[in-house]
Amino acid sequence: MKATRMTFAGWAKMAAGTFMLMLACSSSPDLPPIVVVPPATGSGTTWITNGDRSSLLAPGPALSFKASTGANNEIVVDSTATYQTMDGFGYTLTGGSAMLIHSKLNSTDRAALLKELFSTSSGGVGFSYLRLSIGASDLDDHVFSYDDLEPGETDESLAKFSLATDKTHLIPLLKEILQINPSIKILGSPWSAPTWMKSNGLPKGGSLKTQYYSTYAQYFVKYVQGMAVEGITIDAITLQNEPEHPGNTPSMTMTSAEQAAFVKSSLGSAFEAAGIKTKIIIYDHNCDHPNYPMDVLKDAAASKYIDGSAFHMYLGDISALSTVHNAYPDKSVYFTEQWTSGQGDFGGDLRWHVKNLIIGAPRNWSRNVLEWNLAADENFNPHTSDGGCNLCQGALTIHSSTGTVFRNVSYYIIAHASKFVPAGSVRIGSNVINNFYNVAFKRPDGKKVLIVLNDNSTALSFSIRFGNRSAAAYLQSGSVGTYIW
Repeated sequence: MKATRMTFAGWAKMAAGTFMLMLACSSSPDLPPIVVVPPATGSGTTWITNGDRSSLLAPGPALSFKASTGANNEIVVDSTATYQTMDGFGYTLTGGSAMLIHSKLNSTDRAALLKELFSTSSGGVGFSYLRLSIGASDLDDHVFSYDDLEPGETDESLAKFSLATDKTHLIPLLKEILQINPSIKILGSPWSAPTWMKSNGLPKGGSLKTQYYSTYAQYFVKYVQGMAVEGITIDAITLQNEPEHPGNTPSMTMTSAEQAAFVKSSLGSAFEAAGIKTKIIIYDHNCDHPNYPMDVLKDAAASKYIDGSAFHMYLGDISALSTVHNAYPDKSVYFTEQWTSGQGDFGGDLRWHVKNLIIGAPRNWSRNVLEWNLAADENFNPHTSDGGCNLCQGALTIHSSTGTVFRNVSYYIIAHASKFVPAGSVRIGSNVINNFYNVAFKRPDGKKVLIVLNDNSTALSFSIRFGNRSAAAYLQSGSVGTYIW
């Protein structure tokens, strides 16, 4: 998590502009779970969320495709123009998120919630990708690694490595999720190496000592292997969450030169020797520095082990993903984190996140879109002290005493894609016209999906053209529609 996220007034002005209205999450009404309503008959289905919450991922008028007349505001979907295959849409399942869901809900309520979140049938919204912290993130209730020692001790053989802390809430919850969706993709990201490997010996800041490169590589190996023993496949890892930001607790800096050196000297060969197929992803930070991942990828000895680069957007523009893709088209790009604030405005956050992330990231080659984070309580806990985010709103608010679940704006942001665009879908061509921002996909079952944001200041009609036929549609200002045919 980025320092700008902790300077809340400044970040809000930068990232959301006039959309950020000081509305506390705890005073907001609950956003109800999705109710499945059979859509009206027609050529296709429509699902709408309005910025004023008058519609929350609810069925809209059926699409009716007729011979195209070349109407104004026509979005043309072209399934012959194909781009990247999607890995999924989801969240970071922080240790704090896992603790709340696992400990504050009884088994019946928890099972129902998890089915809603991760099932691809029976009204589920099909979240299909999760990011985990390797050790603690700043949204855990305390700092820990998997090899914590007394001051002055070292453990180069990693004899004391243990996933015990994750076995309290995170791993049991993941096992329940995997029962619902065994194919969900999981990404692991460290916020810090164990403190005894670091230059400052502290959880916050510092860098990885070069003498521990090989040891830290084995730390990743043990993590992937240990999770596999628990029945949890780690599809990919990033080397370091926000490597240019030392202000969170925990955190660690890592330059592009250090990432290249660590991969080529230690991590790549360690994974290779252990037969680990987990993808190695670099960077995992803001869109303002695309040169960072490109500096790593230009090192051929490192690049041969690297699958791609990951991005956040607390700074910069989403087009940075295309900058890196165009320079290294054989490497993947991913979007792995963006927060919503507990002082944010539903309509403003919906508009900004859908435009820049749900639509913008795939249009700039991202294979996934992840929000930060899945759950927090009504006071935005848990988080670490002295560098933990104290206004990070989850997709869910789980009340600390009652276990009541509230669904916040991030839930709907991701659900507008995850419910309709399963992993394995391919992005296809579509044109952006008159501030109707959009992205289109072809699913494995052959159906087409178009996600549209009306970014105009007024409600407007538009049409969706596919081949020589088109269907009329309508969206309020700031509203999002997902269209399936």
